[in-house]
Amino acid sequence: MRFDGRMRLIWMLTLLALPAVDSAAAERPDKGKYIAFIGTYTTKESKGIYAFRFDSDNGKLQPLGLAAEIRNPTFLAPHPNGKFLYAIGEVSNFQGQKAGSVNAFAVDARTGKLTLLNTVSSQGAGPCHVSVDQTGRCALVANYGGGSVASFPIGPDGKLGEATSFFQHAGSGPNLKRQQGPHAHAFTIAPDNRFAMAPDLGADKVFIYRLDPASAKVTPADPPAVKIIPGSGPRHIAFHPSAKYAYVINELTSTITTFEYDKEKGELQEIQNISTLPEDFTGNSTGAEIFVHRSGRWLIGSNRGHDSLALFEIDRRTGRLALRQHIPTQGKTPRNFNFDPTGKFILAANQDTDNLVVFRFDPETGRVTPTGITASVPAPVCIDFVQAMR
Repeated sequence: MRFDGRMRLIWMLTLLALPAVDSAAAERPDKGKYIAFIGTYTTKESKGIYAFRFDSDNGKLQPLGLAAEIRNPTFLAPHPNGKFLYAIGEVSNFQGQKAGSVNAFAVDARTGKLTLLNTVSSQGAGPCHVSVDQTGRCALVANYGGGSVASFPIGPDGKLGEATSFFQHAGSGPNLKRQQGPHAHAFTIAPDNRFAMAPDLGADKVFIYRLDPASAKVTPADPPAVKIIPGSGPRHIAFHPSAKYAYVINELTSTITTFEYDKEKGELQEIQNISTLPEDFTGNSTGAEIFVHRSGRWLIGSNRGHDSLALFEIDRRTGRLALRQHIPTQGKTPRNFNFDPTGKFILAANQDTDNLVVFRFDPETGRVTPTGITASVPAPVCIDFVQAMR
């Protein structure tokens, strides 16, 4: 019995000496590594959302394949916790309704795979944009075909509830081919998380809404909209990190409208209009995406036709823009681009040449330089990131 007791003690001490197995090790952030999700049009060879592992140390992309099969997931938005991803289904007939879909996915941040949680109606035809508020309790969707916007609650499990708000836009513009009626093109949340802006290409307005994340509802602000120069076709909006300024890229005129932003009232006051194209450009081109760098010093817009990124320097005193450079995107129709989460790289999605191109960005000088890194993706139209896990 004494021998058994001694052996038992040795066995216990041996177990204590073994290195502990960390069950959460697989869930630790992989520093400097991200999963880049690419939304696409599925009219070509694409089957849905694709994933890449992105290394922010060197800009390299490692293809992870098809993340989720879904029709026309043309715009994506990650949840603030990185565990969920939301994608619109840009269709005009969902479950017999004249509407598209909004889809919630669970993210496997190690493999890049997405698991569908649920799908709800977008409440309007041809949804084209989705965003998630900073608390992760509310998703906002713009319906281009329907000319409307809607809000949706997000549960703790990441699933979407049915729409809690819906607003039909009204209005038209002088471009008879593109502005015969309203076409909501984005629904973007301001940095204060109290207001949301919906640029409407058809109405030549930016509609302004108050946001209540707790109830996942939006209500028209006072005033409910601001007008853009007729025929501009406002498409997307980006805010300065100071929340003092907002910038709208206009699709039809390839211009950017600069606004002073009153974060207490949600009001926008126009202070500048500037072209995204070179003065001597005579071809056809349309504005697409717009982002302000996290430093607040730089803004970039994309040109489809000129096939470039237009780099502007931001005057920190006035918020006004000064054009500094045009960067060819090494492909056709850069519908979307995005800064990586570190702000050191730009990924451009060239829809009509089926390629992603990685550029290095210097936040001090604003210099944009090609890295030589590219990747093939069929009809890419949106890029977004989540933190990768080990």
